[in-house]
Amino acid sequence: MGNIERYSHRSPVRVIGLAIAGLLGLYLVGRGVLEFFTIHYNDPASYAKDWGGPSLAGVFAVHSGPAVAIVIASVIYPARRRRRTWRTS
Repeated sequence: MGNIERYSHRSPVRVIGLAIAGLLGLYLVGRGVLEFFTIHYNDPASYAKDWGGPSLAGVFAVHSGPAVAIVIASVIYPARRRRRTWRTS
């Protein structure tokens, strides 16, 4: 019963925005992980014209950097929110 009351105040616009943000985050994390498996490490010409190229580190920073940021934020934000809720209770 507590969960229903907790989320009943959210407007439809906010729910749609959170859904879009969640899908975008899922896409970016998937793309960042997939980049490690689709790149040809021994052939610099395969990633030289990608965003962040011509260096392999730059390509990983551009393609996997957002995924790392999203994963870190998805761990830190709920932990901080729980700690804040715990202090006020």
